[in-house]
Amino acid sequence: MANLLFITRKWTPAVGGMETYSHKLSEALRALLPVRIHRLAGRRGGSPPRAISLVFFALTSIIRIAAQRRPAAVVHLGDMALWPLGIAARLRSRKSRLILSAHGTDVAYPRRGGVKGRVYGLYLRLGARLLPSATVIANSEATRAVARESGWSCDEVIPLATDLAGPAPTGHFEHYILFAGRLVERKGCRWFIREVLPHLPPSVRLRIAGTIWDEEERAALRDPRVDFVGSLDGSVLVDAYRHALCVVVPNIETRSKEIEGFGLVATEAAAAGGIVIASRIDGLVQAVTDDLTGFLVPAGDSAEWLRAIAGVADWDRHARRSFAERSMAHCRTFYSWDRVARDTLGAYNLPLS
Repeated sequence: MANLLFITRKWTPAVGGMETYSHKLSEALRALLPVRIHRLAGRRGGSPPRAISLVFFALTSIIRIAAQRRPAAVVHLGDMALWPLGIAARLRSRKSRLILSAHGTDVAYPRRGGVKGRVYGLYLRLGARLLPSATVIANSEATRAVARESGWSCDEVIPLATDLAGPAPTGHFEHYILFAGRLVERKGCRWFIREVLPHLPPSVRLRIAGTIWDEEERAALRDPRVDFVGSLDGSVLVDAYRHALCVVVPNIETRSKEIEGFGLVATEAAAAGGIVIASRIDGLVQAVTDDLTGFLVPAGDSAEWLRAIAGVADWDRHARRSFAERSMAHCRTFYSWDRVARDTLGAYNLPLS
């Protein structure tokens, strides 16, 4: 049977979308074919590895590739920044299929500009020139478009998944709207507080669960109708999703032109039984199945956001329960790691024995 070498610098206990992807995908792939994993674990407390650890990881990865008794049929690199390891894989065996995963920030960083952005952009372009036959798997159409800006031939789009789940919905809700995620400009929390929250009924509050990455976003939390609860996880997060009037993912366009590679919060919230309203922008178009796992509205259009929230608020208990049941059922099948693993195996273009 064909075998896989999966190499990733994103692994637990570090916390993030790429870490979740690496762990869950490799675990699901093991049910389909033999998988060897070479990984760099994060630090305790959820922080990513130190720079010196990344250097040693690159060296040990090259040694791992070169020392294979039988070259892997597939070498899968967990993100685009690891492309130089693809050169090592090509030198070891030209028969190995080379796969890279594109997530969002790992291809969109050049858009930030500045010296770092320009240098990283040149780094990605060099990789595209040296590895023209590599297969790049993007997590959304938005990520694919940005990967192509650097010259990569990105032909595969495989939306992500979640294993978060909630109990059977009841149709009950409380009078708060939930925002979950990092507080950075592109995620639109400050915009929502400024442009939408003041026009909602006074009884409705905004509950924010996440981490603060931007000082201007922090300042917006002083609004008297905002309750900041910090990071939530496990059953506490599931309950917050399912009991909210709705879960908002109000991403906006920014001057930096950074993108939301996928928007896993929207998928997680729907899988837990939450009613999701998200911006029709970037990877959120793949993270939400419109009218089935949530509702997509124009980014930055406060009138449309108010209309969508009012529509959900007008549902009776039966309508709310029915929508959540259909949404959760779809998440269990389409937004599952088994589906992601099988689609990824298809991208490997290898037969199962």
